[in-house]
Amino acid sequence: MPLTKASLVQALFVREILPKAEAARAVDAVFQLVKQTLADGEDVLISGFGKWVVKTKKERRGRNPQTGSELTIEARRVVTFRASGVLRRSINQEQPSS
Repeated sequence: MPLTKASLVQALFVREILPKAEAARAVDAVFQLVKQTLADGEDVLISGFGKWVVKTKKERRGRNPQTGSELTIEARRVVTFRASGVLRRSINQEQPSS
């Protein structure tokens, strides 16, 4: 089951960290801040979790795989995520049972 904004709000509420309305505002505020920071071209680093990096890709030649016709792929910015060593070790400690 994926972790959603709603489940984050619920987790903060159930653990009695914040009332539900405040938890919703806090989660929204954090995500808004992260989105705005990335949109401004800045990186976001959360220690012990990971780093989102905005990279600029140059314009390049490509082709349509269905038709084989050549086209130009426009320059664009992309966001990449690199998990911290702490997060990678934490993920690898717990092997899911299938």
